[in-house]
Parts: sequence; C-alpha cells; structure tokens
Amino acid sequence: MSSILTNHSAMTALSTLRNINSSLSETQSRISTGLNISSGKDNAAYFSISQTMTGDSNMFKAIDENLTLQKNAVSTARLGAETLVDLAQDFSERVAFAQGGTEEVRADIQAELNELVARMSTTISQSTFNGADYVNAATTVTVVTGISRSSTGSISTTTMSFLQQDLGAIQSVLGTIDLTAADSAGAQTAALQTAESQLSAAVASATALGIAEKSIETQKEFLNELTDRLDSGIGSMVDANMEEEAARLQSLQVQQQLATQSLSIANSAPQNILSLFR
Repeated sequence: MSSILTNHSAMTALSTLRNINSSLSETQSRISTGLNISSGKDNAAYFSISQTMTGDSNMFKAIDENLTLQKNAVSTARLGAETLVDLAQDFSERVAFAQGGTEEVRADIQAELNELVARMSTTISQSTFNGADYVNAATTVTVVTGISRSSTGSISTTTMSFLQQDLGAIQSVLGTIDLTAADSAGAQTAALQTAESQLSAAVASATALGIAEKSIETQKEFLNELTDRLDSGIGSMVDANMEEEAARLQSLQVQQQLATQSLSIANSAPQNILSLFR
C-alpha cells in the first residue's frame, strides 16, 4: 500500500543514514584525536584504568625530574670530595716529606700545606648545586624515588636515603697541622698520622657519594623504563588503530553516499502517486 502520509521506505532510509552518519562522526573523531577511547562513554573500564595509569606515569616523570636535580647535586658533591682526596694526598705526601727535615724545610712545606688547605676550602665552598649542599654536614638525606599503588587503590611513596659528607671537618682538622710549632719526632709522626687519617676520611666520603650517585642513576633508569611500559600499556588500551580507522572511513563514506541515494529514491515515491490521478 502506498501512502502520502507515511513513507516507510524513507523512514528506513533515514534511520540507516542517521546511523551511518553517527558512525562516520565517531570514526572521524578517532582519526583526528588518535584515540579510540577518549571518554568514559566509549569504554568506562578502560577509560578509568588508563586515566589512573596516566596519572602514575606523570608522577613518575615528575619524580624523575627531581631525581635529576638530586643526581646533579650528589655528582657535584662527589666531584668536590674526589678533588679533596687529591689535595689530601698531596697534603700527606708533603707531611711525609717533612719527616726528619730541618726547621727551614718544615717552614717551606708548611707554606705549601697552608695553600693546600686554602684550596680545600675553595673546593668545598664550590661543591654545591642549585643550593643543595651535601659536603658540609653528616646528616641523612631522604629522596623520593617513586610511588607504590596497592590493590585497593591506596598510594604511597618509596624513598632512598644517603648520608651527606662533612668535608669541611676534614679540611678543618688538616688546617690544625703546623709543622713549625713542635719539631720533635713524635709530633711529626702524629702530624703524619693525622694527615693519613683525614685522607682516609676523604676517600670514604668520595666513595659514599659515588655510591649514592650510582643508586640515583639506577633508579632513574628504572623510572624511564617503567614510564615507557606504562605509556605503552595506556596506548594499547586507548589509542586508535589508524589502519582500521582509515579503512572504516572509506567504507562509511561509500555507505553514506548509498544511503543518501536510497533516501532520495524513497522520498520520490510519493511523487509516483500523482500519475494515478492523470
């Protein structure tokens, strides 16, 4: 039965065209954004998981940036400690050379020792980075290294600790050695023992700072790998497959043209009724 009031064919064609246009709009959105899931309506579970993982990834990246600053600060302190080791070695060698020497020799060597102590002071004062001073105290430094998320969703931070090194104390002790003030063999031996003990302390400080720097480097490498894994996992959940979307776009464009033609044919059907009245 034909009707000029109700065109079932046009209604069917219009519904088909509407669905095709909706699919086409979604496909064009995925192509333009590169995302298969861009909101909770696309896939609530994946969207929630991906947003949580994105937040974790961003936090790891922020922590990694802070670790970069800490690494540079520790590296600067280590350089200062290693330089102090070199100076302390020179200091010990000069004290050893002064053993049994004449008063005049000891006076000349003392002038060299004073210069070495002054260079130590300069080295220590310059061994800071961005205001971080890890060479003038023996206190513990705690650094945030990451986050940990439990199965219940609660979050906490992970940390590592290292000990600052008091290079200033080493320099101060060496500064008290005066080869010109006690010329006995016992005093000279005591001065050499003091110089050697402070050299050992400088080596221990440089070693400790080197260990701390390596630990931070290792953690940074882990965070870089971890954020790469997180970002890859997020992408596998929410990124659009561009090859599939391109093929779908072409198919939908053809379907749209056909549906438009179908609707045009359906809309022309009532015109045919006029021929019945001629």
